[in-house]
Amino acid sequence: MSPRRKIGADEPDFFEVKPQPPRRWGLPVLAAVASVLIAAALTAGTLMLVSHRADVTTRTDDAQVLDYVQAFMTTYTTLDPFNANAYTDKILSQGTGEFESMFKEKQNEILIQVAQAEPTTGTVVAAGVQRWNDNGSADVLVATKITSKSPDGKTTVESGNRWVATAIKEGQQWKISQLIQVI
Repeated sequence: MSPRRKIGADEPDFFEVKPQPPRRWGLPVLAAVASVLIAAALTAGTLMLVSHRADVTTRTDDAQVLDYVQAFMTTYTTLDPFNANAYTDKILSQGTGEFESMFKEKQNEILIQVAQAEPTTGTVVAAGVQRWNDNGSADVLVATKITSKSPDGKTTVESGNRWVATAIKEGQQWKISQLIQVI
C-alpha cells in the first residue's frame, strides 16, 4: 500500500452511515414506575392517617359525652329528700335550652316531689351514643336502674327506665338540652 492510502485509512469516512446504538428504555421506565409507586404509597398513607385521626376524634367525643351523660343520669335518678334544694340547683346548672326552661318552669313542683320522696339510688345500666346531630349535640340512649327502700326499710324496690338525653357542649362543658323518657 502506498503511504497516501495508509493515512486515509485512519481518517473517518464522513459519508459512511453508522447505525445508532439501540435506545435503552429500562432505566426511564423503572424510574417512572418507582415514582408512581412512591406517589401512591404517600397518598395511601396520608388517607389512612386522616381516617385514623377522624376515628380517634370520634371515639374521644363519644367517650366524653357518654361519661358526662352517665354522671348526669346518676345524679338525676338519685334522690335525696333531705337536700332537695341542692338537687334541683345541681340539675338546673347542668341544663340548657329546652331542658333548662322546662326544669325552671316546674322547679317548685319537682322540689316538693323530691322532698316528699323516699331516698333513691340511681345507676346507669348501659349507655350509648345514638347519633350526632348537625349542631354538634349528641343523642345518648341511657338505661337506668333506680333502687329505693320502702318506708319501713324492709323491702327494696327496683325499677328501670330508658331515656334519650341530648347533650351539647357549651364552651368546655357538656350540658343537657333535652331529656325524654322512652316508654
